[in-house]
Amino acid sequence: MTWTTNSCLVTLAILLLWRVEDLAQACSCSAAHPQQAFCNSDVVIRAKVVGVQEVEAGNDVYGNPIKKIKYDIKQMKMFKGPNQFIDAIYTGPSSAVCGVTFDTNGKKEYLITGKLEADGTMHVTLCDLIELWDSLTETQKKSLTQRYETGCDCKITRCTSIPCILSSPAECLWTDWVIEKMVNGEQAKHFACIKRSDDSCAWYRGSAPPKKDFLDIEDP
Repeated sequence: MTWTTNSCLVTLAILLLWRVEDLAQACSCSAAHPQQAFCNSDVVIRAKVVGVQEVEAGNDVYGNPIKKIKYDIKQMKMFKGPNQFIDAIYTGPSSAVCGVTFDTNGKKEYLITGKLEADGTMHVTLCDLIELWDSLTETQKKSLTQRYETGCDCKITRCTSIPCILSSPAECLWTDWVIEKMVNGEQAKHFACIKRSDDSCAWYRGSAPPKKDFLDIEDP
């Protein structure tokens, strides 16, 4: 075997490793508090998924067809979005490209957040908040209509190790990971980051909207 052949094999191996790393990193998402997911999304709906099909969405730069998965849905309620009815959502063809898989028997209800494309279609990825409706806490369900939107001007900063420092009064420190070793902890389940009358932000716990001003994270 010549040096040239060895060199080609090494180069091929490196390219394959890069490709594996690219695929592994193709869908990488930062954990987000449900309020962040709500505020960062164009559309937030409650829906059942009733059908699925693979569709083509144009071609890539090499002329190859781009595949997407289209899920037909039955929209139950829109919490945030355009003045139009959403009857389908689109996602990537595999989890490697952040594609989402839904149960299509129409029996399960989902909370689905996503982006609105220029053509008016809704697109979702694994980085969006997608949960079974029955798995949400009552506080989370009520916050979709009463509280999350009032705190969209606030910043939620995730604390991953102690000490954690806030850089602005308009921030709330999200400590579920350091305290409970999970992102779906007490603050995610039962709290919202709300702006107070002095423009600072603080965690608020409770099912009803907070009063104009509040002092701490306890129920009013």
